[in-house]
Amino acid sequence: MQPEDVLKLIKEKPTEEVLTEERLLSYLERGEKLVHYIGFEISGFVHLGTGLICMKKVSDFQKAGIKTKVFLADYHSWINRKLGGDLDTIRKIAGGYFRKALEKVLEVSGGNPSKTEFILGSELYEKLGIEYLENLIKISRRTTLSRVKRSITIMGRKEGERLDFSQLLYVPMQVSDIFSLGVNLAHGGMDQRKAHVIAIDIGEREFGYKPLAVHHHLLMGMHITERQRRVLADAKASGRRDEFEREIIEVKMSKSKPESAIFVHDSPEEIKRKINKAYCPMGETELNPILELAEYVVFPILGEMTIVNDKTGEVLKFERYNDLKREYLARRVHPADLKSAIAGSISKILRETREYFSNGKGRKYIEEMKELGVS
Repeated sequence: MQPEDVLKLIKEKPTEEVLTEERLLSYLERGEKLVHYIGFEISGFVHLGTGLICMKKVSDFQKAGIKTKVFLADYHSWINRKLGGDLDTIRKIAGGYFRKALEKVLEVSGGNPSKTEFILGSELYEKLGIEYLENLIKISRRTTLSRVKRSITIMGRKEGERLDFSQLLYVPMQVSDIFSLGVNLAHGGMDQRKAHVIAIDIGEREFGYKPLAVHHHLLMGMHITERQRRVLADAKASGRRDEFEREIIEVKMSKSKPESAIFVHDSPEEIKRKINKAYCPMGETELNPILELAEYVVFPILGEMTIVNDKTGEVLKFERYNDLKREYLARRVHPADLKSAIAGSISKILRETREYFSNGKGRKYIEEMKELGVS
């Protein structure tokens, strides 16, 4: 595959940013082997944002011939007090439900789990020992306390929020993970940007190379309100990146807000119920969570979408998202009909994953999650 073709594939949705395209092309042109990673906190059930959005991009990396790694960040989850701050529970879920869910959605997204290396954070740290500590100290020596505090948004926390000291370790640990894993292509949502920029800034001086970073779109939750939409739209239009990043934390799809999230094992009835309750203003295409599901989930995976007008029976078939967007903007597609089509499409995409966790071998993982008190 030619460098330009690899770049094109990497830039496909849900990618929003490549830091930097020029350096990526330079790496490819000189035959540099790219090694990717994405890290996950272990915090409960996997939803479309954690699962399909992330794994669709991992699938793209695989198609581009890039080695892919998934980092199951148990210590980071412990520091960020996920799952009640119980490290044993975090590790059990990491190696059970969470890994299996990511493997299944990677398959759904066109990828191959057997070509992805899954790494538990504590196992990496035990293997590296003093080397990891040295990497952590190198990064900490090159990073100011104020920059670390500004970067805590990568934890899903707001700047200025009260933290315990362990949480200040989170940012330099995440940067250290990149170099400790031997990665030159760090990947995550736009909310992970600050940590990746630190890695780029200090990489060459301390580790002999500058890593690349690819950031994908953060999927909005079903709970966004008109007020939040206006605040986000204004911050985005005005180029106020910090404000936009602060606000997006509140509206992104989140496990901590179950009604905001469509989980990868949800039944068709649950998917329909959540989507029917979602905010979807007539004729509004910007920051519309239902249209986002079409743009970032349905079209990238299914490649098409059919909408039936409930009143007239008219059938509209779309093969490109932009055509749907144009028709919705012109108010020729009603929100109720759009919601019905999206619910059906997502139920279709998740059929294999749902069946695995409800009727197949994966049912034991759901039962284990319930036994551990995860809902």
